[in-house]
Amino acid sequence: MPPIAVLALCAAPALAEDKPDEGLSLMEEGAKLFFRGIMQEMEPAMDDLRALSDAMEPAMRQFVQEMGPALADVLRKVDDLTMYHPPEMLPNGDIIMRRKQPKEPPAAENPEIEL
Repeated sequence: MPPIAVLALCAAPALAEDKPDEGLSLMEEGAKLFFRGIMQEMEPAMDDLRALSDAMEPAMRQFVQEMGPALADVLRKVDDLTMYHPPEMLPNGDIIMRRKQPKEPPAAENPEIEL
């Protein structure tokens, strides 16, 4: 290792001890700049998302008003969704939810009877 590199490595701890707050403030400043850059990059996407949500709000309100009571009724009738297979759409457009059948215990082969 060149002597200059050795001196630089030895001097680094001494410099760090003289100004302990400077390292922390430089880290803070770097983090601020990093997050400010991310926010600037994300701003157009966030604006597009805000515009999309504003455009969808009336349709979502109407959907909730019309379908909310029906969905609440279905959820009252369905205890646990894990007890059902995924919904199926029939050729006529009906949607059905089949209940899963509980597994039957395996039948014992050649049951032995003690005498």
